[in-house]
Amino acid sequence: MKSSNIYERFSQTFRQHPSLSRFLVVFAVSSKNPLLFTHFSGGGLVAYSEGNILSSSPKIDELPEAGNKKKRVVVLGTGWAGTSFLKNLKNSSYDVQVVSPRNYFAFTPLLPSVTVGTVEARSVVEPIRNIVKKKNVNVNFLEAECYKIDAKNKKVYCRSTQDEKEEFIVDYDYLVVAMGARVNTFNTPGVEENCLYLKEVEDALKIRRSVIDCFEKASLPNVSEDERKRMLQFVVVGGGPTGVEFAAELHDFVSEDLVRLYPAVKDFVKISLLEATDHILNMFDKRITAFAEEKFHRDGIDLRTGSMVVKVTDKEISTKEIKTGKISTIPYGMAVWSTGIATRPVVMDFMKQIGQANRRVLATDEWLRVEGTNSIYALGDCATINQRKVMEDISSIFKKADKDNSGTLTVKEFQEALDDICDRYPQVQLYLKNKKMSNLVDLLKESKGDVAKESIALNVEEFKSALSQVDSQMKNLPATAQVAAQQGSYLADCFNRMDECEKHPEGPLRFRESGRHRYKHLGQFAPLGGEQTAAQLPGDWVSIGHSTQWLWYSVYASKQVSWRTRSLVVSDWMRRFIFGRDSSQI
Repeated sequence: MKSSNIYERFSQTFRQHPSLSRFLVVFAVSSKNPLLFTHFSGGGLVAYSEGNILSSSPKIDELPEAGNKKKRVVVLGTGWAGTSFLKNLKNSSYDVQVVSPRNYFAFTPLLPSVTVGTVEARSVVEPIRNIVKKKNVNVNFLEAECYKIDAKNKKVYCRSTQDEKEEFIVDYDYLVVAMGARVNTFNTPGVEENCLYLKEVEDALKIRRSVIDCFEKASLPNVSEDERKRMLQFVVVGGGPTGVEFAAELHDFVSEDLVRLYPAVKDFVKISLLEATDHILNMFDKRITAFAEEKFHRDGIDLRTGSMVVKVTDKEISTKEIKTGKISTIPYGMAVWSTGIATRPVVMDFMKQIGQANRRVLATDEWLRVEGTNSIYALGDCATINQRKVMEDISSIFKKADKDNSGTLTVKEFQEALDDICDRYPQVQLYLKNKKMSNLVDLLKESKGDVAKESIALNVEEFKSALSQVDSQMKNLPATAQVAAQQGSYLADCFNRMDECEKHPEGPLRFRESGRHRYKHLGQFAPLGGEQTAAQLPGDWVSIGHSTQWLWYSVYASKQVSWRTRSLVVSDWMRRFIFGRDSSQI
């Protein structure tokens, strides 16, 4: 009885003060891997701008009235963007209403590990109420799906996920749209009916059950050899990071665990990866792409590049070779579709309201405010920042750089403006990098010859000529977890400073805008199986091998949303090292 009371007090203490659990986790793993809790900090710039957008078109909604009344902030979504916003929001002058069809945050980069039992599903999710319960901000959660946004009247229409007949309306002063995206099937016939996706926790669990089902069915005595081959043919469509990581995880699961449990059918297993372009992992360095393709060939994974899926039936996938146009079929037992994302219907309907019907995703300004609105913000996979072009602001840039109003720029004046120009327009640095130029002075040499002497000056036309090509390097931010998380953190900082920034607004014409969002790329990983991972980190540093796998463990452990999930994920990894992966159908 006495020991029971001690246990209850101990357990209650750690539930009330979850940060204490870090001592247990560090004690448990530090001797195994001293890098495991290395923390790569992210973030964004911390400021807010209520400045006017350059466009003079009227906005569909009005700004909230000034006053002491608490502003109502509605957040749609509990993914990376929405959860990051909620975690970092500290201003208690808001009433926050969160609307999402799922009441948890999921660490989606580990979903491929969930599909094969390397990590358990509950280890990568954290209830939203746990995340916000100890905040000073008043946050309420509603498990429902938003099916309509009325920007003009500042209302969102919602439907309960428990009872579809239960509908309600939520009013807002500020709306944060962080609804993510859906899977893009490119209208390929049969995909929705026959393929599995890998975007949600539920998808990962379906894949896990399906893999084991295929092995169990193939092990039945009355199944023909051809049928066994079909059942144990696993096809992954899409050579991006998710598809590649899942194919690698599945290969490890089969070769390390399932071949021992299903020895009679192990020779029939085949994993195929289909990619429409010429190479997998196109967004990575070419060295990583080459290593990944070579490793997959060594592992026996059937890699088919330049092969586009044109039709999917319940037993076969039809593909067309891009170069020759030849049609072929692949029998399969399970197919996973991982080819990109598309806009959700509710977001598409909202885009029609605000005049963005022709766009692929919501367009925002550099403050993440939806263009055409005053009080609606969008972040994550459902939106993209409409980065301004240098040539649109070229006259203003020249005027600001010309401090003595002489009508010309000396090299010295130009040099003083370099930091502001590069900071304001990210495409400039990309252009310099691709041209192998050290700075903008090299641009002047290209357009005007020798500019070593500070006495040489440029007029506005020569200035325009020097910068005329930099906008060709404009790129949208990738739809990744770290982009969404940084945007959520940045927008929360904006809201935390809302009162101060309303008194001192910053307009988008200024050179150094502390208010705009600036993404800081922290690198990306590509686990390739066999305890080998490829990493492309800032500074074009590429690392491949077993040591990079430990770096991957370290970063992914540190990026968990709570100490509870961090400890669960680490314990799952340790369990897998000791006992292997679980092959039950649960």
